[in-house]
Amino acid sequence: MKRRAKAAAAQQAPQKRVLKTLDRALSKLGFCSRTEAEGWIRSGRVRVNGRPQSDPETWVELGRDRITVDGKPLFEGRKRYLLLYKPKGYLTTWRDPQGRPTVYDLLGKTREWIFPVGRLDLDTSGLLLMTNDSEFAELVSNPEFHVPKTYLVKTSTVLDDAQMSALRHGVELKDGPTRPAEVVRLRDSGGRTFLEITITEGRNRQVRRMIEAVGSQVLKLVRTAIGPVRIGRLEIGKWRELTAAEVGALLHCARRGAKRAAKAASRRREPPQPV
Repeated sequence: MKRRAKAAAAQQAPQKRVLKTLDRALSKLGFCSRTEAEGWIRSGRVRVNGRPQSDPETWVELGRDRITVDGKPLFEGRKRYLLLYKPKGYLTTWRDPQGRPTVYDLLGKTREWIFPVGRLDLDTSGLLLMTNDSEFAELVSNPEFHVPKTYLVKTSTVLDDAQMSALRHGVELKDGPTRPAEVVRLRDSGGRTFLEITITEGRNRQVRRMIEAVGSQVLKLVRTAIGPVRIGRLEIGKWRELTAAEVGALLHCARRGAKRAAKAASRRREPPQPV
């Protein structure tokens, strides 16, 4: 029953080809760094649909092309969807040259290659989705689909109403202004502000940079939800399988966001009407 529900939800999702260069594909799937991927590809360790590829810029379609490294396929077996409570101090990557712990140390051995849906930086804890379904990962993590991500934040100072308003309306970062965010002040205590912020983008260290842009710093950052899926009572460092209903709800959220984005783009393209 669960499998049928997951299949039905996937069929209802927006159909979008996921094209990446081969080196970016390996990096995005958390298999290795982009630099490592380039070395593996040039040395002949990577094949696409059975053919060796030596050019890192080769285009591949995730979910359709069969990619193998040293003869082992990246996608094989049943589709899996995991929710991990990532602790602070763990990297969202397969391995680290410096020997620091990674989220894979928490998963143990799995038959399928599981990769992160987006990232959480070293000092951020909280909800991390992992899967072997590349289409699902693209729909949930692509900012085009406006899937909201919610964080609990502890700031280094008390934020006044003007700073909170700036976060809600969007602040200017080096890579452009942020989208409006939902921001709720939870409490002010001990010279700090504790707040909940929900964003619909996925820029590198975005919440930390937004807080810095209004004149404060993040002391603690925990992601508590992605779309309708919350971390709940899961213990830190533990993981569980997503239910079929949760997978369907995330896909529905992405589909709804894609429709809203398409309507907004259409309105922007419409010529002004004569008065």
